Parts: sequence; structure tokens; C-alpha cells
Amino acid sequence: MTPVEMMQNLFLRSGATWVLWALFALSLAVLVVALERWLLYRSVAIDLRAVAERLDARLSRGEVAGAIEELSRSRGVAASIAAFGLRLAERGPEAVDKAMQSAVALERQRLEKRLAFLGTVGANAPFVGLFGTVVGIIHAFEELGHAAPGHGAAAASQVASQAVMSSIAEALVATAVGILVALPAIALYNYLQRRVQELLGGAEVLSNLALAYLVERHAAAPPVPPGTTTTRPMPAATLARDAG
Repeated sequence: MTPVEMMQNLFLRSGATWVLWALFALSLAVLVVALERWLLYRSVAIDLRAVAERLDARLSRGEVAGAIEELSRSRGVAASIAAFGLRLAERGPEAVDKAMQSAVALERQRLEKRLAFLGTVGANAPFVGLFGTVVGIIHAFEELGHAAPGHGAAAASQVASQAVMSSIAEALVATAVGILVALPAIALYNYLQRRVQELLGGAEVLSNLALAYLVERHAAAPPVPPGTTTTRPMPAATLARDAG
């Protein structure tokens, strides 16, 4: 038996039913992943305007520690990224900016987790349905070839027609289900990607606000000449004793 005949027999025995079950399983997985991601995004969303106003009030008074505490009270992605960068405020705006970029990269990985599955299903579900269509067509031609001519031309034609129509109908159902699975998967993938961009865009708003104050604060600080060291002033009692 040739490999072609082996594959043909395998397809004829299995039919396209297992393809339909695979598509149903993929559609269920898409719904579960999309719901889990949506609940996560909802839990880390914040009132960006209110948080930005509170952060602005803290930083305008120079309360960096208070700003970090204010941001730490929120579970939002934007607030956690801004707080992560403000912890390095004493090292200057450049260090804060790098820290925030690192935090954004970490949060992006967490937010985009499992989204690739939705995109993969959306792109490949029609091909899975098309595979079921091909299997159905193979079955249809097999039934057409096995139509018994001994029963008369009219009877053979009727049997062949019924078998072919049944197999083609099964094939078309597989194609329709594949498209039906792909469309919601693509729509959910685009929607959740949009939500990720909105969450990270909020982080950019708070990060730029914090950096604006830190840059102003750093520019207002008096420059320290190279090679100089700062010393603490001696107490007045010590100076008087030394003078005596």
C-alpha cells in the first residue's frame, strides 16, 4: 500500500467530524482566554485623570516619597510603573526614565500573555476548516467511485448523487465553522491588543508627568564642581573649643 493510499484510508475512516470537534475546542479556548485577559485588564485599569491630579499635587510640593506612596495604593499598571521609576528619583531623571522603560517592558509581557494564541487561532481556523472540506471532498469522490453500476444506471446515479451531496454538505459545514471560529478570535485579539495599548499609554502619561518635575528639580539644584567633596558643618561648640 502506497503512502497516498494509507492517507486516503485514514481520511475516509476518520471523516471530517474530528475537524469539527477540534474547531469547537478551539472556540471554547478562545472564549476562556479572552475572558481571563479581559478580567485582568479590568482589574488593573484606573481613573487616570484622578491619579494624575493626585500625583501632580504631590510632586508640586516636592513630596517624592508621598507620590510613591500615593501610587502604591493603586493596583493599576500605570501607577505601578510610575512608582517603580520614582524610587530612583535621587539618581536623576535619566535613571528614572530607564527604570520606567524597564517596568513597561515587564508589564507588556504580562499583559500580552496568551494573546498570541488568539491571533494564531484567528489566522489558522479557516485553514483547519478547509482541511475538513478537503477530507469531505475525498470522501465524496470515494463514494462516487463505489457507486454500484450493476443496480442500473438510474439507481447508481441516485446513490452516487446522495453520497456526494452528503459528503459535500459535511465539507461545507467544516468550512463554515472554521470561519465562524476565526472571526471572533480576530475581533477579540484586536480588542484586547487595544486595551493593552490603552493601559501602557496611561503609564506614559504618569511617567512623563513625573519626569517633568524631576527634570525641573534636577535643573534647579546647584551644580557641584568636579573633584569637590561636601563636608558637614562643625557644631558651634566645637568651633568655640578649638578657638579657645
